[in-house]
Amino acid sequence: MIDLSLVDLLDGWAISLAILLTGAVLGWLAKTLLFRHLRRLSRRTPTRTDDVLLDTTRGFWLPVIFLAAMLPAVRFAPIVPDHRFVVERVVIAGVLLLVTLAASRFVGAWFATGEATARPSLLQKVTRTAVVVAGTLLILDNAGIEIKTLLTALGVGTLAVALALQPTLSNLFAGLHLSISKPIRVGDFVELEDGTQGFVEDIGWRSTRLRQTANNLVMVPNARLADMRISNYDRPDAAQVVTLRVGVAYDSDLRRVERVAVEVARGVQSEVPEADAAHQPILRFHTFGSSSIDFDVVLRARSFVDRAALIHEFLMRLKERFDQEGIVIPLPQRVVQLPGRELAQPE
Repeated sequence: MIDLSLVDLLDGWAISLAILLTGAVLGWLAKTLLFRHLRRLSRRTPTRTDDVLLDTTRGFWLPVIFLAAMLPAVRFAPIVPDHRFVVERVVIAGVLLLVTLAASRFVGAWFATGEATARPSLLQKVTRTAVVVAGTLLILDNAGIEIKTLLTALGVGTLAVALALQPTLSNLFAGLHLSISKPIRVGDFVELEDGTQGFVEDIGWRSTRLRQTANNLVMVPNARLADMRISNYDRPDAAQVVTLRVGVAYDSDLRRVERVAVEVARGVQSEVPEADAAHQPILRFHTFGSSSIDFDVVLRARSFVDRAALIHEFLMRLKERFDQEGIVIPLPQRVVQLPGRELAQPE
């Protein structure tokens, strides 16, 4: 004679196993079809965020689906309520852990994509840490641990650590301020009040890296950088005005000088790769100098580092054109008036 309790036990496990397998298979099919559909949609969008999301979370879908299928299966399993409660908590904790890891991985990959490469690494680290901390708190809350008590204890400990690490935290919060308020961004060309120039390579948790044009790295503590006067040559626009002062002899035909200089400036502005082709050069006479009539030519370069190439090409072309036209750029000289004669001497 078959024991009825054993039959009920086997029936219970069979139902539980059937629910688990059915849920896992249906979940896998739904995931496969849904993933393909989402992949097709992501290819139509110009942004890379959806592609990164699918790529980074793809390996977590099946484990999450399997754990989710375990929840109804456990409810039909012939186990005591206390054990069922423990298993459910473990399954939920596993789901929360996988979701936390997937979110952390997505954040890290998103910061590494082309859309976010200009963002400081400090933001990436802080965001990933916040995701992990939030996930950990949810897991602990699911496990029945009193979070308020834990946060209180951590708050007291954090205060003691903060007092001991005050300089480090000062740099950390200064780095967060620079990353969020964005007076400078990764890739910008800046000049500090002490004369240091360079491209912003990264804003870290302690210091900001500047790469000088000589390819040297300069490390500036974030707290010090936040208190400095900074000239950002890439904000609000990377294009840079270049003003060049030129002098011509007093006996020059100024209208002819203007025409020739503007022609040269327009040629440089439209032909030199480092120049802003949309800019129209401007020439203005402004001073009767001691040995010349001075004027300014206003050009515009595409960026601060392009100024040197633009100045170089303009000066060469202007000198060649002035020589062809017979326009003299005088040397500095001083005229001394003596009774009955004039004497010109170099200054």
